[in-house]
Amino acid sequence: MKEHAPASDGTGLRVGIVRARFNEEIGLAALEACHGRLLELGVHEADIAVLTVPGALEVPFALQQLAATGSFHALVALGAVIRGETYHFEVVSNESAAGITQVQLDTGVPIANGILTTDTDEQAQARAAVKGRDCAEVAVEMAGLARGLQRAYR
Repeated sequence: MKEHAPASDGTGLRVGIVRARFNEEIGLAALEACHGRLLELGVHEADIAVLTVPGALEVPFALQQLAATGSFHALVALGAVIRGETYHFEVVSNESAAGITQVQLDTGVPIANGILTTDTDEQAQARAAVKGRDCAEVAVEMAGLARGLQRAYR
């Protein structure tokens, strides 16, 4: 049996981050935490690219464009969708998540989904930094997994 250990070394990885500007304060907190954790994991500053888009529904398109360049080992989606009084919350939450998943599966580039979906601003603020750090770790681990599988089975 061949078991693959989780990767935690980001050395040599190129990571693209797409951040939704809607709910700006939350997205910036997540970005700061994600960026800091990527550096801690060994990803070099020059190997981190950050794009911003208007909102969560635009994130999948930007991720798709980054993945199409062939330049990134992993991608990260950051933002926040906070429940309001209309059905719009469900539409944005569901469609952005589905789009992110579709891009990941279509391109083979792992994507850490850090688009928070919360009931209140306070919940989003409390989770932003944790989610940003988690996404950095997921991006590095999944990029390492993809690289390891390519080396082991090709």
